[in-house]
Parts: sequence; structure tokens; C-alpha cells
Amino acid sequence: MEHEKVLLTQDGLEKLKLEREQLVNVERPLVIEELQLARSQGDLSENADYDSAREKQAHLEARVKEIDYMIQHAELISEEQIDLEVVKAGNTVTLIDLSEKKGKPEVFKIVGSFETDPENGKISNESPLAKAVLGHGVNEVVTVGVADPYDVKIVKIEFVH
Repeated sequence: MEHEKVLLTQDGLEKLKLEREQLVNVERPLVIEELQLARSQGDLSENADYDSAREKQAHLEARVKEIDYMIQHAELISEEQIDLEVVKAGNTVTLIDLSEKKGKPEVFKIVGSFETDPENGKISNESPLAKAVLGHGVNEVVTVGVADPYDVKIVKIEFVH
């Protein structure tokens, strides 16, 4: 079975490792404690505390498994791979939306889908905006292919940690 590579920045990888450590060393023991306490209450067939603890445990273990997969299949976006001639994953790009009359420059960092955080300017390399600008250079105008297409101009390409 072919495994899909997970694009991550070094920062993203470190955050995943910290989250995994927190889940395994702090959260997991707490959930086990909750399960033991719920079991000590007797009849498990109608024990809401037990059901809740089992559900927490399932979510926790699923997240640990997901993080393990991402770490195992991570493809790091390294500074050496960064090409500032054209937009690539890992670049920070400044764009102007040409559909707005006074389009103000907006800055986005293109990251792998697991690091996406639009409120902090991190967009997925799989998003329509990123797909439109990937492979294009400064001063190029590209069309973002969404339901109501619009044009953006690439103003600047840089690498920001």
C-alpha cells in the first residue's frame, strides 16, 4: 500500500512531537485513572462515567495513531529546498487580490494540510489559493479556481521560519 507523504515544516513536526508526548505521558494516564474509577463503581452496563472515559480513550488513541502516521510519513520542507524564484510549499507569499478595488497585500505561508491555520495565515498546499500560486513567480497574475474565480498577483516570495 502506497503511503501519502505528509508535508511538514520543522516547526510543525516539533509541535506534533510535543502533542504526542502530552497525550501519551499526561492525558493517557488520566484517562486510565478515570476508567479505573468508573469500573470501581460497579455495573458497567449503565455507567455513564465509564462510557465517557472509554470514548475519551478512543479519541486519544486515535489521535496518537494519527500523529504517529504523520511523523512516520513526514516529508520535511527544509530551507535548502526553498526556491524563492517560484512559489513552493514552505514559502511565505505576499499576494494582492485583484478583484478588490483597493486590494491590500495579504501574506500567507503555504504549509502541508496538517499544519493549516488560516487565522494565522497558514494555508494548505491543497487549497485552491495555494494550488493557483504554486509554481508561479513574482509579478505573475494567476486565477484562483473556485466557484467565483478571482485573480491574484504574486508580490513577494520569501522563506520565514
